[in-house]
Amino acid sequence: MSIELLIDMNLSPGWVDKLSEHGWSSVHWSSVGNPAATDREIMDWARRNGRVVFTHDLDFGTTLALTHAAGPSVLQVRGQDVLPDHMGAVVAAALRQHEADLAAGALVVVDEARARVRVLPL
Repeated sequence: MSIELLIDMNLSPGWVDKLSEHGWSSVHWSSVGNPAATDREIMDWARRNGRVVFTHDLDFGTTLALTHAAGPSVLQVRGQDVLPDHMGAVVAAALRQHEADLAAGALVVVDEARARVRVLPL
């Protein structure tokens, strides 16, 4: 079972193609929802549609912690350069390594050096 991702507005739509190159299905929020939507609306859509939120925004992890929600899973990329050409291979490796965690419910934080996993609810 392969997870599917919802790419947040704060990340480039170029991530759709980069993730596809590595075998991951994804959609950018701008193609399925209102670009001015709140984080809560994005999370609700992801949960209803069985998607993992892929973001650069710390608020998604904070929301999961404050609400003790069991989902949706969040993949958070950290760093100065979060463009697909720079971080694509690192993100793809983290997805392969932590796919089961994300499918079950997790917050996975990825930077250039490592990935950290917290199982939901936080």
